[in-house]
Amino acid sequence: MRAVVLIALMLAAPAGARASDRGRSADAMQAAFGNTVVSHYPDGDWVKHWFDRDGGYRALFSDGRRLTARWAHEGDKVCLNEIRPRMILSRFCTPLVQAGVGESWPGRDPLGRRVRNELIAGR
Repeated sequence: MRAVVLIALMLAAPAGARASDRGRSADAMQAAFGNTVVSHYPDGDWVKHWFDRDGGYRALFSDGRRLTARWAHEGDKVCLNEIRPRMILSRFCTPLVQAGVGESWPGRDPLGRRVRNELIAGR
């Protein structure tokens, strides 16, 4: 089954989001739950992204750094807020992409660098 998943990295829920909005967001992100989005850089570095139904987000970088955030589906984008540890960007949004496990798609990271994203099974 194909579902909508994000193009790249980070995302977060506004504090005032209604329960019905969170439900629609979860439906749009179904393929990402329980799986891993991996962003591959041309130099061999990577970032693994995990999205939870409750709006939680975690990332692990190939150099060992970690971060957390809150994700939200906003129109045709997925956005990260409350990024910790604090970064240069306090918010990042990226277009949603139709993808299933095993598929990949091009994207850009928060600094505009090209990445190849891939949805892989499991965490």
